[in-house]
Amino acid sequence: MSASPVLVATDLDRTMIYSKNAIGGDPTGTDLTSAQHYVCVEYYDGGPLSHMSTETIDQLRALSAATPVIPTTTRTIAQFQRIDLPGAPWKYAITSNGGNILVDGKPDLRWRSEIDRSTRTAGMELAHVHSELETRIDVSWVSSMRVADELFPYLVVDLSTIPADFEADWSAWCTSRGWNVSRQGRKIYTMPDAVSKSRALAEVRARLVDAGELTPDATVLSAGDGALDADMLEYADFAIRPRHGELEELNWQRPTVTVTEGSGIAASAEIVRWFSAHVAAMTVGTPQESEQLSK
Repeated sequence: MSASPVLVATDLDRTMIYSKNAIGGDPTGTDLTSAQHYVCVEYYDGGPLSHMSTETIDQLRALSAATPVIPTTTRTIAQFQRIDLPGAPWKYAITSNGGNILVDGKPDLRWRSEIDRSTRTAGMELAHVHSELETRIDVSWVSSMRVADELFPYLVVDLSTIPADFEADWSAWCTSRGWNVSRQGRKIYTMPDAVSKSRALAEVRARLVDAGELTPDATVLSAGDGALDADMLEYADFAIRPRHGELEELNWQRPTVTVTEGSGIAASAEIVRWFSAHVAAMTVGTPQESEQLSK
């Protein structure tokens, strides 16, 4: 098999897959009486949790057969493995916001060791950050506090009762200690600076080039909706984000980043069509044609 000239990386939640409440693009809730046909791709405790449009399923399956596609998510390994994501089996997947790389479904211990070393070197260790966070929260507005894959803590909060200054104050404390804070819907993540999707994606790209599966000058495409995706969108040669989510709320724009016309689950099919058009231009056409598609 010849080396591919394109590498695709895509976020999952609210980019490719959608909860019942997010299908319409509105995180506060919507019904499912949409013209979009969708199927459940993740069950939790016996109930349906995440959905994909049938168009996205068909197109993602075809795309992954044509070029390397890297699922890239802030989900833990176990949460990622719950998803019946079309295009599997995946040679590589990035979980835990880049803290883990899965190779043929198994965590790469060498990469995780490097991440743990970098986190210790760059700033405060998880245990200290976790302890400090515990002193700043209250059950009146935090429904749960968890640690993802022994890498970073995150809160599930009530947005109607969270103190107005919590995020800003907590972010200020973290910034000088090698950590950062991001909110995605009701979840507030506290992330070590050493952990990022772009860093893990660069590692996967290098491995694919070394293995002869990707050309050294391959074009990188990416998609995502949240602030934790921003570094990955900037790392890519061309990227796309849906017209919803945290980046939309921030009006986050970059010259190389396209914004979908649609929002909600309809945006996912638009994103995969965008990916496919670029892959076709790079594989059959020229790099100039691919660049023209992004304008």
